[in-house]
Amino acid sequence: MNQAARTHAPTPTHTHAPELRAAARRITEGWAERTASYLPRRRLVGGAAAALAFGIGLPGSAHAAEADAKRLAANPFTLGVASGDPKPDSVLLWTRLAPRPLEPGGGLPKGKITLQWEIAHDARFGRIVQRGKVIAHPEVHHSVHLEVKGLDNDRVYHYRFRTGDWISPAGRTRTAPARTARITEVKLAAVSCQAYHEGYFTAYRHLADEDLDLVVHLGDYLYEYGVNAAGGARKYTDRTLPAHFNRETRTLGEYRLRYGLYRSDPDLQAAHAAHPFVLTWDDHETENNYAAGRAEAEGVPPEEFLLRRAAAYRAYWENQPLRLPQRPKGPDMRLYRRLHFGRLAQFDVLDTRQYRSDQLYGDGWHPPGPELDDPARTMTGAAQERWLLDGWQDSGATWNLLAQQVTFARRRDVPGAGHRVDMDSWDGCPAARRRLLDGARTAGIGNLMILTGDVHAAYGFDLKADWDDPRSRTLGTEIATTSVSSGGNGSDRPGNHEDLTRANPHLRFFNGRRGYTTVTLSERRARADFRTVAAVTVPDAPITTAASFVTEAGDPGLTPV
Repeated sequence: MNQAARTHAPTPTHTHAPELRAAARRITEGWAERTASYLPRRRLVGGAAAALAFGIGLPGSAHAAEADAKRLAANPFTLGVASGDPKPDSVLLWTRLAPRPLEPGGGLPKGKITLQWEIAHDARFGRIVQRGKVIAHPEVHHSVHLEVKGLDNDRVYHYRFRTGDWISPAGRTRTAPARTARITEVKLAAVSCQAYHEGYFTAYRHLADEDLDLVVHLGDYLYEYGVNAAGGARKYTDRTLPAHFNRETRTLGEYRLRYGLYRSDPDLQAAHAAHPFVLTWDDHETENNYAAGRAEAEGVPPEEFLLRRAAAYRAYWENQPLRLPQRPKGPDMRLYRRLHFGRLAQFDVLDTRQYRSDQLYGDGWHPPGPELDDPARTMTGAAQERWLLDGWQDSGATWNLLAQQVTFARRRDVPGAGHRVDMDSWDGCPAARRRLLDGARTAGIGNLMILTGDVHAAYGFDLKADWDDPRSRTLGTEIATTSVSSGGNGSDRPGNHEDLTRANPHLRFFNGRRGYTTVTLSERRARADFRTVAAVTVPDAPITTAASFVTEAGDPGLTPV
């Protein structure tokens, strides 16, 4: 990283003050007592309470009694299986036992449960590569995070779990190529924003049938909002959801239940079983538009929000195929990380929520003011920013992909004077955006692609050296994927289509349907296919390709196919 970038990287101004963390720890014991139905019945004191309640020490149940898996009368694999964060010699395998996932506790006894696992070269499990045992601990809601090492690089594997008389669905995963390997192609899908109450996850059923190397999830895996008995826009007539879903999630028990609801969706399960996922979060996994050090909009005490955040972070880790370095420590969780696919692609996965400066002028669209230009404003925090820019200095990849949450390119709502920008996006921290673009240019990153979620629409942007001059140098591209279901059915041409396209000449594509985006990388070009479903308020809607674009290696900018 260049010295200039180090000089101007801001010092974090929104890290958790020690007194707030101490306050969160002080109320942990009382919180654990209030949620005793989800935690072991034992006396919790001080830091030990925080460790148990928030997963500081894992697994944390070395002395818990062993439950008899033979006595499980119902299928415990109702939430399916998943894999994630593929490396050249290893992959993370996940499952969570829950015979009744919509009930507190998941319908399991308090004890730990032993599972057998196996991973094979073939879907029939005739050529077993490895097998072993792993324990599902009650303190982590009987979730399993199994790192299988010693695998061949760049190879497809099949895996499954077994406990008692029950066998899980089989999953398919793959390892990454060796970092020095010359490979000809990587194909991924980008997804985000899956509000259960706003429609079916049909896009995932289609995604499961795609030929992909990995799926990149860019946040809003769940929503904290209540879901009524009919499943919201799903309008169930053959089932009724329990009343405890029809309120906002705040406690560990409520977040756990919400993941049980979302992960019980068969289309989401199919996608996880078909492909390894690389995940990052946005805001709704915790609370809408939150920022570092900021209490909820309702004005609750800051330490209470840290406690809520700790509960949300723990439930997130329990329910995702994330490796052990990502496990939370109280209200903190290091989610940013780096993966490689040979010499072709480097993936830098960002967290633009946990460390960001508070939004100015409120959370939404607002005319820009002078405070926006404060160089201390940050989306990533200083440590993560340095990590990213240093990683670019060391990158030898043809393509550098930045997987992150909110719109990066400048996005004005109307042309000319009187325009507004979104304070929750990178427009709220333009100096931080400029540091990243300058850092990429200094590092010689010629093929920068930013993957974005959040906006419930599909965008294709050129990233410009001067946003006010459409003829200025193009520094990279941004592919913003639409939502899986959030926002309802949407339309091909949203009402603000004309204003946005006129106000932002670097905007090359804009579509408001739901779906996902596939990106195919080769040594010469990258291709983005914006895939959209006809509707999400009815199941099994068909999917089409709304548009396709390419960007040439060494010549950034989106060109329609």
